[in-house]
Amino acid sequence: MNDKQKKPQKLKARLPRGFVDRTAGDIRAVNEMTAKIREVYEHYGFDPLETPLFEYTDALGKFLPDSDRPNEGVFSLQDDDEQWMSLRYDLTAPLARHVAENFNEIQLPYRTYRAGYVFRNEKPGPGRFRQFMQFDADTVGAPGVQADAEMCMMMADTLEALGIKRGDYLIRVNNRKVLDGVLEAIGLGGDDKAGQRLNVLRAIDKLDKFGPEGVALLLGSGRKDESGDFTKGAGLDQEQIDKVLFFVGITDYAESAARLAELVAGTSKGGEGVDELNFIGALVTSAGYGPDRIKIDPSVVRGLEYYTGPVYEAELTFDVTNEKGEKVVFGSVGGGGRYDGLVSRFMGQPVPATGFSIGVSRLMTALKNLGKLGASEVIEPVLVTVMDGDVEAMGRYQRMTQELRAAGIRAEMFQGNWKKFGNQLKYADRRGCPVAIIQGGDERATSVVQIKDLIEGKRLSGEIEDNASWREARVAQETAPEADLVAKVKEILAAQAEDRKRAANV
Repeated sequence: MNDKQKKPQKLKARLPRGFVDRTAGDIRAVNEMTAKIREVYEHYGFDPLETPLFEYTDALGKFLPDSDRPNEGVFSLQDDDEQWMSLRYDLTAPLARHVAENFNEIQLPYRTYRAGYVFRNEKPGPGRFRQFMQFDADTVGAPGVQADAEMCMMMADTLEALGIKRGDYLIRVNNRKVLDGVLEAIGLGGDDKAGQRLNVLRAIDKLDKFGPEGVALLLGSGRKDESGDFTKGAGLDQEQIDKVLFFVGITDYAESAARLAELVAGTSKGGEGVDELNFIGALVTSAGYGPDRIKIDPSVVRGLEYYTGPVYEAELTFDVTNEKGEKVVFGSVGGGGRYDGLVSRFMGQPVPATGFSIGVSRLMTALKNLGKLGASEVIEPVLVTVMDGDVEAMGRYQRMTQELRAAGIRAEMFQGNWKKFGNQLKYADRRGCPVAIIQGGDERATSVVQIKDLIEGKRLSGEIEDNASWREARVAQETAPEADLVAKVKEILAAQAEDRKRAANV
């Protein structure tokens, strides 16, 4: 019998599917971006709110199926009293729960913003993750569409604060009531037509992808794609199709408003929706937001079972190159609308609400394409090297490091194997450290330090060919009294910053 214990099996390091690790560069880019978004929201008078990652599953509402284990679309578990809890699917349902739970304490209209991760238990794919960040702003308790108009203006201001210039973005606005009015006008009103209405809305949502011809097929008998797969259509006749295509094909709202009003005349909601669109258009125009920034666009279809009035979408209009090398329009980076029914689920009384959500990861990708992130680059730390390991020497190195930090300079004392000094400089090089501080026994005896400009040294090493010239140059390293350490390091860092600035302007 073999008495030897079996060697424990090594764990396999593996990232869960649909999730990503975030590196320092991405974290800093997101922090830079969200700080600018937050500043705009604060200027508009919105206050921050944070809700937990978990909510009771029934509070998440329409996203969930009826099942004993509600894990379709969300990640769920049971707590110790057997109640189902789920990771939040978005940031809006938790807000609705918070408002309902604290309704007597909060001041209406309640203006709030939230940033945080949301989770989708869906099949991951390229650019499709199970965890991603959203940044929302909402107004609860404001029934007038002036609140929707303000949201559109705030979206425009946010994109410009992030460095996206006019002409590279557009806030597109529609109204769910107008769309409902069009559907009613073509004979698709009533509960018995709900399924057909949904198919029409899904067809309209494909306008950007398939164009009017493709949408016409999806509104009619159906469409066959290049692979031969057939998608069954909504079954409309030609007259119905023509009216829907007229609605979604409106490019100049002012020219088409009268005909649109005529189309939805006599419907229960259509006329009201047209009036609301006209009101939003007049408000944003009065505030100086022309159609180059905020545009009425009937092709916008968002939240098929969710929004109850105005809907809006922030779209970036510049071209980017996709993974296939093709030039494509970047597209939507966020949107929202009026959702008067969500808080009401908890209250049993009408509670109007409107808001929008920015997809942080997608917007970050857009800003990187435009070169708008990373301009305020983080400088890597000054490295205080370790030449001796006795207590007195170590104490000096640590004191130098703390003096640099106290002066606002990012700094670290080398914490690896200090006995191989060459490895310390290799570490500094790989890390991108701008300056190294060196003090051996001789320097310590005279209370001086060697200060090495690693950026200048790297440049000179490519220009100077022999040791004699290197010794003669010697500009990349100097000796300074310990008392002058902070001032000398600041001087070198300032010179490096000036060099970077000049290089950027070349």
